[in-house]
Amino acid sequence: MIRSIASLFFYARFLRSFSTLGYRRAATEWEDLTPDFSGQTWLVTGATGGIGRHTALTANQHGARVIALGRNPDALAKLKEAAEYPRRLLPVNVDLSSILAIVELPNERAIKSKPIDILVNNVGVLLNQHELTDEGLERSFATNILGPFVLTETLQSEQRFADQALVINVSSGGMYGSPLVTEAMNCTDARRFDGMAAYARHKRAMVALTRWWNSRWQGAPAVQVMHPGWVDTAGVQTSLPWFQRTLKPWLRDAEQGADTIFWLADQRPPPPDEGGIWLDRELQPEHEFSFTRRSEIGPDQLVDYLQACAQEALAS
Repeated sequence: MIRSIASLFFYARFLRSFSTLGYRRAATEWEDLTPDFSGQTWLVTGATGGIGRHTALTANQHGARVIALGRNPDALAKLKEAAEYPRRLLPVNVDLSSILAIVELPNERAIKSKPIDILVNNVGVLLNQHELTDEGLERSFATNILGPFVLTETLQSEQRFADQALVINVSSGGMYGSPLVTEAMNCTDARRFDGMAAYARHKRAMVALTRWWNSRWQGAPAVQVMHPGWVDTAGVQTSLPWFQRTLKPWLRDAEQGADTIFWLADQRPPPPDEGGIWLDRELQPEHEFSFTRRSEIGPDQLVDYLQACAQEALAS
């Protein structure tokens, strides 16, 4: 009962801004976006569905060479068929919950042949059932935060980023419901697993990680974090069917959810010194509730934890 009331309050609090209503209201003040990504190489994770699919196809349409990562070979093949310029869309089959597979990605021919101009850390899953990977990690933790951390760090250490490269982290408005934590993100005990809480923790960590990377790398590459609002994707339909059914008239489509990705890639605003998260081309605060500010750890402790988890996974 308490959780139901809290969820109702949360959704009511953000309905006007996270729904298609918020997108349409914001869009009335925008100039038309006509990006030209010719000559750029984009790497998009979770590229076979929802926001990732739209991102890969639209970047390809606007001139980019797109490396599309996904774990379903059939879906990757259909993505390439749907591309306006299929020769510039390069599918790479990889399980993004496998840390070993991610570490080996820079050796892929498509990735090592040209520097990466835009990395879109889009992949994300909200699981209702507890699952462990072969490396002993809770699957959504490995997919949502540890995998993107290892991928981005590995590309940087292997010098795979181009000059003036940009990393765009796709978070979620769900992160407003969680403070920054570490051990609770990787729940290996099925009896204690809460998929929605885990997802919020992972997406909160993505925001903190963005600030840490910017502090460390000083723009080489630059790192931004955005969230797409509430988007009607296949993942939402599967993981949150009650949410999708109830709010369907107000959910965004993939184009609306991905808009800020293209705006960031085209306009290149500087990463904010004090942090923040982008929504509908505007910088929003990282916290909306006081309890999420009260964390006992900071970004340095988060990174230490993620590094330790990656090392353990690779040693398993």
